[in-house]
Amino acid sequence: MGHKVHPTGFRVGVIYDWQSKWYAGKNYKAQLHEDIAIRKRIMGPGSGPDAGISKVEIDRNANQMTVTIHTAKPGIVIGRNGANVDQLRNDLEKTTGRRVRVNINEIRTPELDAYLVARSIADQLQRRVAFRRAIKQSVQRTMQRGAKGIKVVAAGRLGGAEMSRRESEKQGRIPLHTLRADIDFGIAEAHTTFGRIGVKVWIYKGDIMPVVKRPQVERPAEAVASDAAPAVAPAAAPAPTVAATPAAPATDAPAGTSE
Repeated sequence: MGHKVHPTGFRVGVIYDWQSKWYAGKNYKAQLHEDIAIRKRIMGPGSGPDAGISKVEIDRNANQMTVTIHTAKPGIVIGRNGANVDQLRNDLEKTTGRRVRVNINEIRTPELDAYLVARSIADQLQRRVAFRRAIKQSVQRTMQRGAKGIKVVAAGRLGGAEMSRRESEKQGRIPLHTLRADIDFGIAEAHTTFGRIGVKVWIYKGDIMPVVKRPQVERPAEAVASDAAPAVAPAAAPAPTVAATPAAPATDAPAGTSE
C-alpha cells in the first residue's frame, strides 16, 4: 500500500501558507463547517465549473470575513455590473452572520494551475473525448507555458472498459520530496455514464527559496558612535631633509709629496 502525502499540506509553513486564516477557541467545529459550506457555495455546480475557480482563501477578523476567490474567468464570477458578486456576498452574510468582503484574483495562466488542468481533462472525458488525447494535449500545453514538469494520472473505467484501470502521463521532473519545490496539486472527477473517473495533476513550477531571517546582534554604544563619526584623514608626514656634505678642498701639491 502506498502512503502518499498531499503536496500542499506537506509544504504548509515552509513555502506555502494556510488557505484559511482564523483562530477559534471553543467554536472550532462550527467555523470549520462554515468554511466547508462557503467553499461549496462558491465552487458548487452553479458557478464553479463555468467560472474556472481554482481555490478560495478565507480570512476571519473580529467581525469581518474576507473571502478571496482565485479564478481564470473573473467576468463570470463578477457578473454584469457586479450582480453575481453582490448576490454571493449577500448569501455569505446570511450564512455567516457577519460582514463579508469578497476579493477576485485573476489567474493569468490557467495552464499552470493543477486544479484547472484536472478540471479541463475531466470535462473532456465527460464529452467522450479519448482520454489519451485529452491527457497528452493538456500535458503539452502546460509544458509550453513554462512548467518544469507535469504528471497526470487518470483512473476509472477509461474508454468504457468493464474493468477500471490507471493511466498516467509524465513530462519533466516532479521532485515530491523537495520541500522548496513549488508543486501544485489538483483533483477532479468526471461523471460519465460508466461511472466516475478520477483525474490527479501535479505541476512543478520551480523552487522557492525560504527567506532566512538573521538575528539582530546588539552592538556596543562605542562601536556605533565610532561608525557614525566622520573619518578624518591623517596629516601628511613632513618630507625628510638631507644635509649637503661639503666638497673636499682642492690642493696644488702633486700626489705623493709632502711639505
